[in-house]
Amino acid sequence: MATKDNSDTAVIQGRVEDVQELRRSQPTVIPARYVRDGNERPSPALSPILPSMDVPVIDLSRLGSCSSKTPEHESEMAKLAAACEGWGFFQVINHGVEHELLEKMEKLAKEFFMLPLEEKEKYPMPPGGIQGYGHAFVFSEEQKLDWCNMFALGLVPAFVRKPELWPTNPPSFSETLEKYSNSIRLLCETLLGFIAESLGLRRSFFNEMFGEAVQAVRMNYYPPCSWPDLVLGLTPHSDGSALTVLQQDTASVGLQILKDGAWLPVHPITNALVVNVGDTLEVLTNGKYKSVEHRAVTNRESDRLSLVTFYAPSYEIELGPVPELVNDKACLYRRYNHGEYSRHYITNKLEGKKRLDFAQIQTSL
Repeated sequence: MATKDNSDTAVIQGRVEDVQELRRSQPTVIPARYVRDGNERPSPALSPILPSMDVPVIDLSRLGSCSSKTPEHESEMAKLAAACEGWGFFQVINHGVEHELLEKMEKLAKEFFMLPLEEKEKYPMPPGGIQGYGHAFVFSEEQKLDWCNMFALGLVPAFVRKPELWPTNPPSFSETLEKYSNSIRLLCETLLGFIAESLGLRRSFFNEMFGEAVQAVRMNYYPPCSWPDLVLGLTPHSDGSALTVLQQDTASVGLQILKDGAWLPVHPITNALVVNVGDTLEVLTNGKYKSVEHRAVTNRESDRLSLVTFYAPSYEIELGPVPELVNDKACLYRRYNHGEYSRHYITNKLEGKKRLDFAQIQTSL
């Protein structure tokens, strides 16, 4: 039965539908499970936007690959440290991932989402699962849903892969994804080296600690929405990874980060990749480098695609604040097994930074 909210927008109760199919068949009717409560909506009147600030841009070529401490290197290193500490987000240029590979991966991901629904449903994401095609992090009938279709795959190590979920259509999808993920993995290793250096640690510190790092990719497709002020493309959350690398198309602005209590849009830069600090790096740095809440909003006229790579330590690793980064400061996080935290992360709904409570040391006043 259709109802009306205070925006005079049609809202229907009923089963959860594929968002692209919903858009095609009922472009002016939004199921109630997608309509956000007033204080969660991305309306500028309710969620202040800071359009005049820009996320820092790091030029990887200025950091160099050698150990020399040139003025150019030192200057860019200071920018990296400031970005990790004050923002938790930055865009990286001259990152070494080939432009043609970025374009091809984006094209093939878009082709996958444009396939008929019955073809995409050959790779289903099971309830409570995080790999395959569908909705992730949905745990109750009452939970609000994101205006987004997702396709996620585990990449490394080998045991996280589910070969039955790797599509054969488009034909070159899997081959291209292998090349893409290898390039992004190398970028993550390089970035972690410079981040370690920015903290006064040896460059190899995190890469040696992480062992065989866990890597996964998630592709998000956000169809246009007739009432973008009522829905969210992706619920506000922080990532459980150490680093997250995002490739976003340049057609529209959808990613927003929470900065100084307001939502700041991250404007795409051609050939740049967006990098953000995850919960794991916040723990390791004892809160010096913080993970930041972010969300995605939708657009009335245009669709949007993003490709997200999550990079984290091996599941067997015991994590906690690095002693050199605690010194005489209070230790904010306990030691824990990373696999245990990963299970905690994927079995709870997206809800800001609440899942990081798992690692925090609770103090009584």
